[in-house]
Amino acid sequence: MKVGVIGAGTMGSGIAQAFAQCDAVETVYLCDIKQEFADGGRAKIQKGFDKRIAKGKMAQEDADKIMGKIVTGLNEICTDADLIVEAALEVMDIKKACFKELEEVIVKNPDCIFASNTSSLSITEIGAGLPKPIVGMHFFNPAPVMKLVEVIQGANTPDETVEKVKEISVALGKTPVQVNEAAGFVVNRILVPMINEAVFVYSEGVSDIEGIDTAMKLGCNHPMGPLELGDYIGLDIVLAIMDVIYKETGDSKYRACPLLRKMVRGKKLGVKTGIGFYDYSSGTKVPVDKK
Repeated sequence: MKVGVIGAGTMGSGIAQAFAQCDAVETVYLCDIKQEFADGGRAKIQKGFDKRIAKGKMAQEDADKIMGKIVTGLNEICTDADLIVEAALEVMDIKKACFKELEEVIVKNPDCIFASNTSSLSITEIGAGLPKPIVGMHFFNPAPVMKLVEVIQGANTPDETVEKVKEISVALGKTPVQVNEAAGFVVNRILVPMINEAVFVYSEGVSDIEGIDTAMKLGCNHPMGPLELGDYIGLDIVLAIMDVIYKETGDSKYRACPLLRKMVRGKKLGVKTGIGFYDYSSGTKVPVDKK
């Protein structure tokens, strides 16, 4: 099987690695809008392997075998892909434009499956106007490690496509959960409002950052507190998902906390910018309210 991954950022490179590690996959096309972006995604995978090799946790020959499957380039290299997973920005217009372009790219394999890694957007809307139906294949970060794949069926997604993607997910060593299209699907419909509520609790002065995270870890046996988790996901992603759920449902309980919106506007997005609810700039995690 040959797989195309569109978008070489954190999720895209992780998804490409997950596929490249699968024995059933022959080639992984890791693509982006610029060659250097695609090469950067591949380099990120290589860097992770190099660290594991240095610690004696991975053999060089195993890393070389996996890396040998990953080919970088622009979307047009995916002409003979059997499956393409889009992992572009979580913006509807960008995703729709991406699949429209891919329709013109797939010439050698018209049976190629189109899948989107969207975390909250409508699969039906993404595929609107396209002759090929779209299926959701939502991985979780870090994609090579996390076992869950949400397989989302839109209004026009054939049952056989859903079943095929579930089979592919199992081949990757993942556990697929079938989801009927709804804003936020399953995990983010439950998880992201919890993070948003934690931001409200902090903004109202109920407890400090460390206190909220400690309470949820020890009181609910969560491995990570909600504010730290928000930083890890990216507060911009958290906000985008909240806005999608609110727009789709019209329910005020999904209103994003004003503090969350303010932090995103200030580019305090969490780990990826070095600061969110915690400051990561010194190499150690420090709550911003205790700096």
